[in-house]
Parts: sequence; structure tokens; C-alpha cells
Amino acid sequence: MSAAEIRSGRALLEAPPELQARRRKGKVFQWVCLSATLVGVVVLAALLIDVLVDGVAWLTPAFFTEFPSRIPERAGIKSALYGTIWLMVLVAVISFPLGVAAAVWLEEYAGKNWVQTVIQTNIANLAGVPSIVYGILGLAVFVRWMGPITGGRSVLSGALTISLLILPILIIAAQEAIRAVPSSIREASYGLGATKWQTVRHHVLPNAFPGILTGTILALSRAIGETAPLIMIGALTFIAFVPEGPRDAFTVLPIQIFNWASRPQDEFRYLAAAAIIVLLVLLLSMNALAIWLRNKYRRDW
Repeated sequence: MSAAEIRSGRALLEAPPELQARRRKGKVFQWVCLSATLVGVVVLAALLIDVLVDGVAWLTPAFFTEFPSRIPERAGIKSALYGTIWLMVLVAVISFPLGVAAAVWLEEYAGKNWVQTVIQTNIANLAGVPSIVYGILGLAVFVRWMGPITGGRSVLSGALTISLLILPILIIAAQEAIRAVPSSIREASYGLGATKWQTVRHHVLPNAFPGILTGTILALSRAIGETAPLIMIGALTFIAFVPEGPRDAFTVLPIQIFNWASRPQDEFRYLAAAAIIVLLVLLLSMNALAIWLRNKYRRDW
């Protein structure tokens, strides 16, 4: 036993009984938190191992180049994979500028008044709305009302619906990142004669960019796994072609996984496990890119 441990143990023994009781409760709470964390990690590891065991053998080149089929050996994820990529690119292009612009306006320009309070409250409430509600909204607005523009049940309608779903999350995360920029940076910029927009563009946004990226990737991580809104707007479970434009019909990996998992044959369950692996790889790749960008643009104050 080291000298530090002996001194620590002696100090604990010499402490008043009330302090010793508080320290014991703190240790118990620490072990409870550690146990809860380990339960989540173990369950996740078990699920990943089960998916890998069932799906790795089906990750053949044909699995990526073939369309869905009623014959498991001929089934692939080509249409779902391309549809997912199309959807996520459009969602990022639509939601990122809108979310960041809204956060900048709320934090830097709106001021503290009743209009800003009402908007902020509604954004916070929208972040907790069930995703199926956004699907109903997307069906009514983007598929039916704006059908001549969006193409009806198309990739563009799905991207607009999912963008509405993740915008509250993105706005709140971007606001927190902008709020974390020290006020001294703004004051120094104003002191040198910069305008409000110059301060936001050259100082606030660059310093908030890592945090904004973190919020964006969290929002996109939710978007890539959504199924209910896309089913509502008419994303199909079987497509034997690749979307060539934003107005084409589409399907995505979560819908294809759900379709295969609901089949009674074991082979389709293995196909679903293989598609889950591909979806996880896409998700981890997005997170890795966001972490790399965040570290690249991180600034120490």
C-alpha cells in the first residue's frame, strides 16, 4: 500500500462520522452510475455481436449491387442504399443552413422580447413532437399541396419532412454553441470597429463551428434511422431502380430492414442483419467525419 493510500485511509478514519457517511454514500452512488453504464454497454455489445454473427456472411458484392427480391440469395440493398444517400445529402443541404441561420438570428439579432420567447418556446416544444406527426405534416404539405413542385412521394418530399423533424434539435444545438463563444470576442471585434455581421461572420461562427457540427451530426444521426415519417409520405418497401433525381420515388435502409425483419424466413433475418451493419457503418462514418472537422476547426480561447 502506498503512502498516499495510507494517508487517505487515515484521513477517512479520523473524519467525523457524518462526513464518513456522506463519503460512503458518494461511493455507492458512483458504483450505481458505473453499473448503469456497464449495463447499457453490455446490452449494446450483445446486440452488435448478434448482428455481426448473423449478417457478416451476407455482405457479398452482390448484396450491394442487387435490388430487393423475394429470393433471399438474389436480394440486395442497392436501391435502399442509394435512397439513403440521396435523402441524407438533401437533408443536410436543407437543414444545416436553415438551422444555423435561425440560431444566429435568435442569439445575435432577435434580442430578449416576447417574440423571441414565443419562438424559443415553440422550438423547444417541437423537439419533443413524435416523428409520426411530422410524417402527417409532410404528407399534407409536401406530397399533396406541393406535389407539382416536389414530385409527390419523392426523395425531395422525404428530405423536407426529415429536415422539419431535425431542425429543432439542430437549432438548439447551434444556439448553445453560439452562446458558448465568450462575449469578450464580440466586444473586442466591436472595439475595432467591426459591424454586427462582420463580428458574427468572422468571429462568432468560426468559434462556434465545432459545436454546431456536433449538433448537426447528432441531428443527422437521428434522421438516418427514421422510418415512420417516410412511410407516411409513401416511401416504398420495394424499388427495382436507383433514384436519379430528387423527384424520384425512393426507399431507405431502415424501411428495407423493417421489411426483411418482418419476413418469416431466416434468410431474410440474416439480410436484415447485414443491412443493419451497412447502416451502422454509414452512421459511424458520418460521426467520424464530424469529429475530424470539429477537431480541425477547434479553437482554444
